[in-house]
Amino acid sequence: MVKLADASQATEKLATRAAYGTTLAQLADEGLPIVAVEADLAGSTTTKKFAAAKPEYEKRLFDCGIAEQNMIDVAAGLSLAGNIAFTGSFAVFGTGRAYDQIRNTVCYSRLNVKIAPTHAGISVGPDGGSHQMLEDIALMRVLPNMRVLVPADYAAAQASIRLAAQTPGPFYVRMGRAAVPRVYADGVELELGRAYVLRPGTDATIVACGVEVEQALKAADMLAEEGISAEVIDAFCVKPLDVDTIVASVEKTGCVVTAEEHNVYGGMGSAVAEALAAVRPTPQEFVGMKDRFGKSGAYEELSAYFGLDAKAIDEAVKRVIARK
Repeated sequence: MVKLADASQATEKLATRAAYGTTLAQLADEGLPIVAVEADLAGSTTTKKFAAAKPEYEKRLFDCGIAEQNMIDVAAGLSLAGNIAFTGSFAVFGTGRAYDQIRNTVCYSRLNVKIAPTHAGISVGPDGGSHQMLEDIALMRVLPNMRVLVPADYAAAQASIRLAAQTPGPFYVRMGRAAVPRVYADGVELELGRAYVLRPGTDATIVACGVEVEQALKAADMLAEEGISAEVIDAFCVKPLDVDTIVASVEKTGCVVTAEEHNVYGGMGSAVAEALAAVRPTPQEFVGMKDRFGKSGAYEELSAYFGLDAKAIDEAVKRVIARK
């Protein structure tokens, strides 16, 4: 079982994107042939920190300007020269605008390119619906050869970037803009294809990813006060999904709620539903964006407005229990 943040750490807030540039520099320090390719957003994604870590790393950051399709193809070429190539930008541009290049150049040829944009989900906040990417998990997980990681916090983002760098082939690592509470202890190690039971329970299973993991833990506390025991699972690895851990949980609880900062169509909740339909059909509730775009506002306001907060998860658990 992974180690969670202690009480003092849990009060800290860091954005998952804050782990990006510093972790790339650490990996380069360890001798990995890391390169970063950007589309005019190195400051926002924090790959600028990678370039600033050592003079020689500045030569390993390639800025393509506002040309995300070129960014992917440049990364592809660098990977063919023996580099581990990470691409940045915001998620709405780094996946949506460059989808053809990701599909036909990176995934089709199984190149060692890591798609690692930031500013995903409604946690982008004031930038509004045009920049709040809520379809990226669906786009990436449908691609053959692509692995999809959605870290819950800073430590998990570090572990996800490290995992992507150390494993050959295409990866998608989804990071956000907003500072979020710590879930994991420093130095946590995460494994490909694993989901982690963060809190055991017997009455309902909550499977969450990304920023919703912390909300799921809060919901479990709220439910416990009402005598309901909820098991919380972090499915940070959306693809390949840890079906065994999820099935073992729902066989015990008899129902599941999935929670994600993403459209309910095609995301992690869909992946869980697909897996359970094949081996263990289970009553399920979906907490996520209900087939709509986001809007401008503070992250906390938007989380409550769109029904993505702990209260929404609490209510979904009660509904699904009633259907058992």
